Parts: sequence; C-alpha cells; structure tokens
Amino acid sequence: MMPQKPLPSFSESRDPNDEIIELAAACRFSPKRWSRLAWDWGMGELKGYDGPRPWQDEINDLIGAHLADPETRYQPLQISVASGHGIGKSAEMGMLSNWAMSCFADCKVVTTANTEGQLRTKTAPEIGKWFRLSITAHWFDQQAMSIKSRDPDRSESWRQDFISWSEHNTEAFAGLHNKGRIILLLFDEASKIHDKVWEVAEGALTDEDTIIIWIVFGNPTRNSGRFRECFRRFRHRWVGRQIDSRTVPGTNKQFLQRLVDDHGEDSDIVKVRVRGQFPSQSAMQFISADDADRARSVHLRSEQYAFAPVILGVDPAWTGDDPTVIMLRQGLYSKRLATIPRNDNDIEIANLIARLEDEYEADAVFVDAGYGTGIASAGTVMGRSWQLVWFGSTKVLDPGYYNMRAYIWGQMKRWLKAGGAIDPANEVLYQDLVGPETVARLDGKIQLESKEDMKERGLPSPNEGDALALTFAQPVAKKVRHPAGTGVKAAVDYDPYG
Repeated sequence: MMPQKPLPSFSESRDPNDEIIELAAACRFSPKRWSRLAWDWGMGELKGYDGPRPWQDEINDLIGAHLADPETRYQPLQISVASGHGIGKSAEMGMLSNWAMSCFADCKVVTTANTEGQLRTKTAPEIGKWFRLSITAHWFDQQAMSIKSRDPDRSESWRQDFISWSEHNTEAFAGLHNKGRIILLLFDEASKIHDKVWEVAEGALTDEDTIIIWIVFGNPTRNSGRFRECFRRFRHRWVGRQIDSRTVPGTNKQFLQRLVDDHGEDSDIVKVRVRGQFPSQSAMQFISADDADRARSVHLRSEQYAFAPVILGVDPAWTGDDPTVIMLRQGLYSKRLATIPRNDNDIEIANLIARLEDEYEADAVFVDAGYGTGIASAGTVMGRSWQLVWFGSTKVLDPGYYNMRAYIWGQMKRWLKAGGAIDPANEVLYQDLVGPETVARLDGKIQLESKEDMKERGLPSPNEGDALALTFAQPVAKKVRHPAGTGVKAAVDYDPYG
C-alpha cells in the first residue's frame, strides 16, 4: 500500500463526523462501495433511483479489482466506454470524481470534453451535482471550472480541474503528474477530442508508484481517430465497453425502438445512437470501414492479377513529419514498396524509384507533382518517362469529381468495392483509407478535404493512401517485353499511358 497523507482534518464545524472519514479510508480501493454509501439513493434529487446502474457497477468493479491487486495497482488503467444515448455517463464521471477526491489525499482529477461549451455547461455542472449531493459535499469548494479541497493548506494539490483542450495548446495535459498519489483523467465526448490531446495525455501519465486511471466516454460518432482506435488498433491497452442503451435502466425505450423501426437495426444511426457501435461510415467519410476491412481480408492468387500492368505511385514527403511513399498496384493486388523519411535529395529518391521500376518491371510510374517535380526531372535526366499528377487539376476524366485528387480516390474506392486487396498488416494504409472526409459543394461534385484540414482534425497526411490512389491517375496498358538476345527492339514511340 502506498504511503498516504492523512485524510481531512477540518475544524469541528466542517468535520461531518469520524464515520465518514473512516468510510472514505475503507473505500479507497472500492469505488463501487463508495457509490452505494456516499449518496442518499431514493431521496431528494435521487428519488426514483435505488443505486448506480449495472454498467456503472461494472466499471467501478474493474477499478476496484485493479487497485486491490498490488501487482496492477501502479500500472495505468485505461477504460474506454462507447455507448448509445442516455446511459448516465456524466453521472458515472461524477461518482468516480467524488470517490477519488474523497478517498485519496492530494488527489488530482483532470476532466475535459469535446468543446469548451460542453465542458462548461454540461460536464462540469453534472459532476458538480454529484459533489453537492455527496456526504463529503462540505469537504470541497466548487467553482465553475474547478473543485478544490477546503483545507487551505492543500487546495492547490487536492483538486479537480475542468480544462478545455486545444491542439495548439496542450500544456495543461502535459502537467499531469502527481507522483506517489493518484491521477484520474476523464474524457467526455471523447470521439471528438483531438488526437494530439490524447498523445500528450498519454505521454504525461508516466509517474512511478502512482495510481493512474484514465477513462474515456463517448458516443461512437466517428469511424476514425483515437477514440475509435481504443477498440481497434490500441485495444490491447484499453479495457473497452460498448453499451447498448436498450440494456440500461431509465433510458427511453420507446424512443430507442422508434429509431430501430425507422432506420433498421444495422443502420449507422442505430449503431451510434442506440447500440454503442461505431458506424460503418461516418457522415462525411469517403471510404467506409466496411470496404477497407473487406480489402484487408481479400487473398489473391498470382494468376488473378499477374496479367495486369504494374503501376507505381509515388507520394513525396509533404512536411517534415511525412514520409515519401512508393506503392505498387497490379490489378486487384497492391503492395507498399518503400516508405522513406523526408529526403530533399531528389536524385537519391529518383534512383530508388528507378531501381524499383526495373525490379518490378513497372509499366508506368505516377508522381504527385506537388512535391515531386524535382524527382520527375531527375528521372527524365536518367531516361525515365514518369508522369506528374497535379492533385489540384480540375481536368479529370469524370466531371463528377472536383479535381484530380478526388477523382483518383474515387477510382480507388471503386477498386476496393470491386475486390481490391490491401496488406492486412499495413495499419497505416488502412487508417489513411478511412480517414479523409468529403467537402459539401453546391454543384454536387465530390471533393475531398485538404491535408491541412485533416491535420486540424488530428489526422496525419494520408501519404500511403495518396500513393496508392496515384496508381489510378490514367489507364495503363501492359508493355510488350521481348526476351533478351532476340534482337527485337521495342517501338520507341510506345505510349505506356494508352
């Protein structure tokens, strides 16, 4: 058991009684017991409620079991809860906050939400309500955006703060240290919290001999981002729970059933708002997770694609954090050939492309013109006929697309639906495919959001996705190659782009 500073020793007028202090000490490793005894269930504002809901008990049991075991107590506990509407997420955050602040001296709790408005008008007041109704209400001083111990010597070290986030200002989350004590970090409406905030918070929760509990709650509205990955790529780090609102006491079952009747059990609306499941495709998402998942599961035999032309797509590094990516596509088959950290030596990159072009006997090479003009020029000097592709060009084969980037992504989407295969181990490409969203246009043309907009949403530039999409820039015919020594010379005016 870690050393603890004494629990509150208030003046006689503020000390509720010794029994409450003893209860708080006894519930240190049992938030479930605290939630049962710290509130007057069935009375006043809690009239009609006989205690926490079953799913809340389950979360509290998880925390209690984690803390009761000395082997896990000082390992970070990360819990993710995706749910439909009305299950009582704010109530659970309020009960957990009050438990931690009441049962641990010098506890530090940090709470954030998807927007400052949500935090200030909904999350903070709801959590404050549970403090106000608790048997330890008189231990704490509640302000609009903080809850502090009334002990004047410890009000700064024993507190809960409601902090709005910004991807450009994450210092508040970088300061999540409370060595030798306890940290409780709560995310409300986590699906819309910027990935950068997650990264900074994750890096800060590293104190040794410290109880660290990080719980994120949200409706699963987006099929990309860190909240989604709690249940997918990072599921080994998180204890995940997906809660159907219909299984929770007190929810409006009639309204929920109406949603099911109107839209269907497997519709995205019901998945998100009722079942606590992530949508197959978010509202503005261009390529659905279902299509990308299907592409991961496709297994091709060589005879199913060997007849098709070999095409290379090259997406040069966009910023210092982005790599240069080279992808190969042959019919329904695809493969990442190289990913290189940003390299401003165009000749070096051109030599690599030329080597891969020869090794795989590529029939065409397409290079993103945005940052690839120097590479293509070096290729020309080497006798190569690589084609530059201008993503912003509005001269496209299908007038339904706003520009070339939207067009080639549209062709890639069709390819996926037709049975295109991607490497199931390539998580980066998968995330690139499901990441971009569309931009609403009055003329109805399809336009993808810019890379800048994606980074504002916390998503990286989809370099691998762009590199694969480049292989759809133009129709390509397979070159006719003659065996060495036959004396037959290929036609010099052959156009590999048809």
